[in-house]
Amino acid sequence: MATSGKFYITTPIYYVNDVPHIGHAYTTVAADVLARYWRLRGRETFFLTGLDEHGQKVQQAAAKSGIDPQTHCDKLAPQFENLWKKLNISNDAFIRTTDAQHKKVVQRYLQELFDKQLIYKADYSGWYCTFDERFWTEKDVADGVCPDCKRPVEKLSEHNYFFKMGQYQDQLIDHIKKHDRFIRPESRRNEVLGFLQTQKLSDLSISRPKSRLSWGIELPFDTDYVTYVWFDALVNYVSALEYLPREKSVGHDFWPANIHLVGKDILTTHAVYWSTMLMALNLPLPETIFAHGWWTVDGEKMSKSRGNVVDPNKMADEFGVDAFRYFLLREVPFGQDGDFSLTGMITRINSDLANGLGNLLSRTLTLIERTQGGVIPVSGNTGPAEHELEQAAMSLLRETLPRHIEQLEFNRSLEAIWHVVQLANQYVDKTAPWTLAKNERDAEQLKTVLYTMAEILRCLSIAIYAVMPKSAQTICAQLGVSDEFAQTLPIDRTKWGCLMPGTAIQKGPSLFPRIDSKTQGAKPVTESPVPSQPTAAIPTSIPAAPASPQITIDEFMKVQLKTATILSAERVPKSEKLIKLQVSLGSEQRQIVAGIGKKYEPDALVGKTIVIVANLKPAKLMGIESQGMVLAAGDADVRGLLTIQEEVDPGTKVK
Repeated sequence: MATSGKFYITTPIYYVNDVPHIGHAYTTVAADVLARYWRLRGRETFFLTGLDEHGQKVQQAAAKSGIDPQTHCDKLAPQFENLWKKLNISNDAFIRTTDAQHKKVVQRYLQELFDKQLIYKADYSGWYCTFDERFWTEKDVADGVCPDCKRPVEKLSEHNYFFKMGQYQDQLIDHIKKHDRFIRPESRRNEVLGFLQTQKLSDLSISRPKSRLSWGIELPFDTDYVTYVWFDALVNYVSALEYLPREKSVGHDFWPANIHLVGKDILTTHAVYWSTMLMALNLPLPETIFAHGWWTVDGEKMSKSRGNVVDPNKMADEFGVDAFRYFLLREVPFGQDGDFSLTGMITRINSDLANGLGNLLSRTLTLIERTQGGVIPVSGNTGPAEHELEQAAMSLLRETLPRHIEQLEFNRSLEAIWHVVQLANQYVDKTAPWTLAKNERDAEQLKTVLYTMAEILRCLSIAIYAVMPKSAQTICAQLGVSDEFAQTLPIDRTKWGCLMPGTAIQKGPSLFPRIDSKTQGAKPVTESPVPSQPTAAIPTSIPAAPASPQITIDEFMKVQLKTATILSAERVPKSEKLIKLQVSLGSEQRQIVAGIGKKYEPDALVGKTIVIVANLKPAKLMGIESQGMVLAAGDADVRGLLTIQEEVDPGTKVK
């Protein structure tokens, strides 16, 4: 990804009839992180989101409510706009496809393609899905239902206009092969490429007769038809650049987009429909189309009928906006499917946010308030411990964080930040400033420790800003720092030692109150976390028995052993032995806590294919749920993991 010049990031435009859920929030928060990150680094940035407001479903819903479609859209649009304000989304523009200016751009492009003879009229007969607003061929439909949404389809025969999409098949294949970052992640790129190389790309029906659907943008060359909703919706990415910016000069110098963020369900429409449309219009293709995964809830697909749709408004209200944003991007690798659970979110808040960063801030400010009169002290002589923290902070800000965020590895960027949080808390425990404060001869050393603690917090505020902007600003305010994150951060602010001695702190409420899990998140615990204390590690390997009892083959067959690929690994705070693993079993992802921390560093585990007990009843280790057990060799201490050397799909049974 380019690190200079302009940066243009988009979300899909969400369907106005939808009720905002965790999937909408996920995409938009991820886009917001990228926009904030690049603004902070000086790139002129434009961040677009908005609503898709045309189509048959809108027309039918409006008719059912007894109102016209535009009034229906106007009533629903604020639910998205208000959510983005609540989630602290920094979009530069919000497009609605009912905007008059957008309609003009769509009609201009339709006329251009018609004049180039790339749009023609023909008879068409096929199976039509009203919910997806698309035609299917005979071979696509089985048992009279849509292959996508599984709803009934109806047989329709009508005249329609078609875009000559098929003639761009070879050109699109060539572009994908030459630009390995065009479709990401790689698995999605291979998916699209495989489809294009094995099937003939047909032409695209881009109109609907007004006799069946009147709520849409009228074709400029035939007023008896409106355009297909996807042709209308996709054009938003370029039409917005023409008319939405008011206070800045944006325009077409921002095209092509650097990143289109989409869910994996609409990858084909973007990678194929949109790309061929752009080719036909002689416009450059976006740099990257990134398709992320879906969220399930406690292992089940989200649906209104199940009553398990996660409401981001409720999550933000109960747990806090920044805690919710953190959970979304920390829990799973971006691009893969993820599972939401209230228990998992509470665990993240308590272990990472309250016990980790929140505890570090609380301890630092309390000690400065009690021992230094509430002002940042002058640091004395520094030693290896201080130099280690300085090096960790500088490496994080200048190397590790940029590398992961620019690759959209949000979970790994947060893992790297929390590694520094952990180092900082370990530094506090080792130096024990509360003990130094008891002896006058340790006064200079105490000042060094407290300055180091405060300065690492300043650096961490910069690191977390893109994901947790309010928390970053709160940390700075409590440290007495006036960094303006909305503006480009001067490069010298990423140097160590920028915190000015003599600055008065402004200690405030707890940054991340602990959540009482017994109330399922409804009641925050307001007291500050206590200083961390060493905790005995809980082994997860099976101890050797003096005399192993024999079991029958039937008993052994009850144990389900499967291969699993380690996606991420991180140490459990306050334990030298426990490592929390996120592993893939192919069809699902799990969290496993394993007592292997003395033998392995987390980074060395990522990518290994291991063997786990897959049907072990979940258990909590140091408050963190473990959904299985890894197999390892050793007695009191782990000496080696059981790993698979050959290439084996995750989730394969081990016999």
